[in-house]
Amino acid sequence: MYLYQSLLEREAGGNPVRVGLIGAGKFGSMFLSQVPTTPGLAVTMIADLDVARAVQQCKQVGWDDGRIGRTAFLDDVQRLIQSDEVEVVVEATGHPVSGVEHALMAIEHGKHIVMVNVEADVLVGPCLARRAERAGVVYSMAYGDQPSLALEMIDWARACGFKVVAAGKGTRYLPSYHESTPDTVWSHYGLTAEQAAAAGMRDQMFNSFLDGTKSAIEMAAIANAADLEVPSDGLVFPPCSADDLAQVLRPKELGGQLEFAGQVEVVSSLERDGRPVPRDLRWGVYCVFEAPNDYTAGCFRQYGMNTDSTGRYSAMFKPFHLIGLELNLSIFSAALRRQPTGSPRLFKADVAAVAKRDLAAGEMLDGEGGHTVWGKLQPAKASISGRSLPIGLASDIRMIRPVRKGQVITRECVEEAVSSPVWPLREKMIDPFRP
Repeated sequence: MYLYQSLLEREAGGNPVRVGLIGAGKFGSMFLSQVPTTPGLAVTMIADLDVARAVQQCKQVGWDDGRIGRTAFLDDVQRLIQSDEVEVVVEATGHPVSGVEHALMAIEHGKHIVMVNVEADVLVGPCLARRAERAGVVYSMAYGDQPSLALEMIDWARACGFKVVAAGKGTRYLPSYHESTPDTVWSHYGLTAEQAAAAGMRDQMFNSFLDGTKSAIEMAAIANAADLEVPSDGLVFPPCSADDLAQVLRPKELGGQLEFAGQVEVVSSLERDGRPVPRDLRWGVYCVFEAPNDYTAGCFRQYGMNTDSTGRYSAMFKPFHLIGLELNLSIFSAALRRQPTGSPRLFKADVAAVAKRDLAAGEMLDGEGGHTVWGKLQPAKASISGRSLPIGLASDIRMIRPVRKGQVITRECVEEAVSSPVWPLREKMIDPFRP
């Protein structure tokens, strides 16, 4: 229960939890900002492609010269992972293939791995989690990101004896956003390109939040970790306020918008005509659950729960998430409790690459949040039977067949994959599900 007390003891004993950070971007920088005020924590190494930028980021978030001087800054990830000065590796690059490679290396060298890189987790997370378990280390999703926060609510509901009906997050969504590119993204956020650059916000990454890709990836991560179903034709993004979660996110036969009881879904903070939803959940997460009996439903009413019209469905929600500012909880849970804050156990969901426009043979795909593809949530079995190209592998790969706008890109549409440990892991993961 008391992580903070354990940290004070580690601090007093001169034995802080030693962390190596890979990737000092926005998420990594938010985590680094908390380090000076957290006892029992030492970031001993930071690896980044731009070492000078990583040093500057530390200065910008409040590190003094002494702390910077005690930290090794390098561009060699292998050296960080192999170092005896690191017990927990935080992978925050956002690059799916690199993330998988770094996780495999960390597990091989007996290091706990906190996978901020949800893209890598959705590609082969169940394989990585099993491999980590066999090696006696923790493979954990990152607290502060929406999947782990939703998983915490799901675990709470199930442990209390409730049936989870739906879980997910909120976002700003309109159908036209699927066509958004890095060239158009900032107008949707009400920012200029200069303002975004000054805040350290990358256009392609933030476009993946807008075009639906990140929502699909995060819902796949939740489904794979919590054994929840996936809408058969992708996310619906129903407009919904925090007050109406239990009414909207219940099965269709009861007047709700769920295809299944027990599925993931993302709610929109915008009506389809662009009007804002009051009390929206744009930044938050939720869990809808069902009373198992009449007595429990009565308790919902007696204790002021917000329910649907039947009184049997209710919801918990958290209206915000603080991403890297909350990452410490994953690090300490792995190092001190030997438990993840979310870990994929099943392959229930996948994210397929869909053409944003008509694509011709010979074109290069530019991956998540780019100009060519967006990511659509699919049931894993549908992805396998349709030979969908995963969004995490739809970057720097050449089209060999034309694909029309809105179509899922299949493996037959692209060149054979270059040598990478990811493809064999994917094949191993999907073998049990082949038709």
